[in-house]
Amino acid sequence: MAGKLEGRVAIVTGASAGIGDACARALAQEGANLIVTARRAHRIEQLAAELRPLGVEVLAVAGDARAEATARSAVDAAMQKFGRIDILINNAGIGNYKDLVDTSADEYDEMMDSNVRSTFLFSRLAVPHMLERREGTLLMISSMAGIHGFAGESVYCATKFAQVGFAQALDRELRPSGIKVGVICPGGVKTEFAIGRGRTEESVAQSAMLEPEDVAGAVLLACTQSAGARIIEIQMRTMAESLA
Repeated sequence: MAGKLEGRVAIVTGASAGIGDACARALAQEGANLIVTARRAHRIEQLAAELRPLGVEVLAVAGDARAEATARSAVDAAMQKFGRIDILINNAGIGNYKDLVDTSADEYDEMMDSNVRSTFLFSRLAVPHMLERREGTLLMISSMAGIHGFAGESVYCATKFAQVGFAQALDRELRPSGIKVGVICPGGVKTEFAIGRGRTEESVAQSAMLEPEDVAGAVLLACTQSAGARIIEIQMRTMAESLA
């Protein structure tokens, strides 16, 4: 039986681990061909090798998502190989949980570039191809930190609020051209994200946070809506969240 995304082409950034890896697997299982990108070439090459037996084509494009050349290489690879881009998952990003007074300008730049600049670059280069076909789905993986402010996360929250605002504006800008834009906002997820930058491996392992596959399920839902429906925003929290 054909998958819901049979013949579609998706770009997933930050695909070497965690949410990006889980999203790539979920999309491939529904028949999507993929361009996976991240800095760790060996990780995405391994991911591509594991997904190809599903009967999909997967291209690995190694590079830093903050660099325009990486975004251009991924978009060019999609167009040269498949001639189309149907889905863009802007997942690449970092966290660094610190009080404002302990956050350096370099750390600010790193978070802004990793979380916001990368989202802009990939979107800016992929959207023209969606406009040509008057269809496509563009998703930002933001955070509940893009909905609510949290102490010790002011700069991280700023980057995630920026992604939410970017998605809201693009929804209005691109919807008349048939392009769906949405944002997925999970709470904490059990990944290597921010380990050593406010989280520890032990704290993550012992937590009741969401699993990467939980987020990938929301992404898949947003990517498989009927032509006349779109998902604007999904907020996700663990069932173990305190009621206090």
